[in-house]
Amino acid sequence: MRALKLYGKQDIRFEDAEKPVIKNKNDVIVQVKAVGICGSDISRFNKLGPYAEGTIFGHEFAGVVTEIGQEVEKISIGDRVAGCPAFNCGKCDSCRQGEPARCEKLHVMGAYQPGAYAEYACLPAENIVSIPDHVDFDTAAMIEPSSVVVHGFYRTKLQPGSTVAIIGCGNIGLLAVQWAKIFGAKTVYAIDIDDEKLAIAKEVGADVVINSRKKAAHEQLHALNEGQGVDVAFESAGSPITSAQVFALPKKGGQVVFLGIPYADIHIDRFYFEKIVRNELTVSGSWNAISAPFPGKEWSTSLHYMGTGQVNVKPIISHRLQLRQGPETFERIINRKETFGKVLFYPELG
Repeated sequence: MRALKLYGKQDIRFEDAEKPVIKNKNDVIVQVKAVGICGSDISRFNKLGPYAEGTIFGHEFAGVVTEIGQEVEKISIGDRVAGCPAFNCGKCDSCRQGEPARCEKLHVMGAYQPGAYAEYACLPAENIVSIPDHVDFDTAAMIEPSSVVVHGFYRTKLQPGSTVAIIGCGNIGLLAVQWAKIFGAKTVYAIDIDDEKLAIAKEVGADVVINSRKKAAHEQLHALNEGQGVDVAFESAGSPITSAQVFALPKKGGQVVFLGIPYADIHIDRFYFEKIVRNELTVSGSWNAISAPFPGKEWSTSLHYMGTGQVNVKPIISHRLQLRQGPETFERIINRKETFGKVLFYPELG
């Protein structure tokens, strides 16, 4: 089969790979119909390099079951499925306490074992999520990033009527706009420096959009809501700059939730840091997309709201490409010469 393998920083190759075979009694092999580029994939390609040289990359995917191990139940050949790519050890203190997202050895497919930028992928049956016929493969390939977002929302104090700010309108931020509405937010403020992304944020449900390129986001926000700030602010840009600026967005007693990963040192000006102390903010980190019982309610909840159309990924998808276009696509993304939303590859097209 053909696949994308990551060999080093800025070294991803489209080449032949061994097709997965059933090795364990609970294995499931899936023909990949759609697989998306995650923001973490871009950072690993651009800055970090692979965990293991030459590993098939990628982990956000959906497809059709082609083979199953002899002890697999409730999954049949021909089923339409998505894959939860996360693996936890099941033995550390966090796993034993029912917090698999905090596992000491948590990793995803594409790190130490073959990923989903390929014609076929293999996962244990417990990592397979069946999808109904009315949820298409493009949507199903984004259950994982949706689950990442809703995992963070489950860590909030959000109630119907709350106000929410989301700083960073990439793929995660645009999903967060929609989840804020599902969780009952009265007003959702979407913040970015890109008017194209803000337009999509408006399309998927943001009540107010703020371009923070020329004037600080918190100044514009306070002018719009009588200086009160919001109940919960989400940092979804993964930027060292916005990771400091986000502290000025909540009201006194409000909350900040970090969904983004800066992959860089963060320097916080006194003005922003004092917001944490003086406003008695609650600051929460959110990691991965799983909970107990595995893979967690994040997955079933995402699938439900995707099925109803309340989570709509279509406006977020900007590129639909052949897998062989992977190397040039990663280069184009890091060179920032055009705007990319969610990129989906279709391996069966070559």
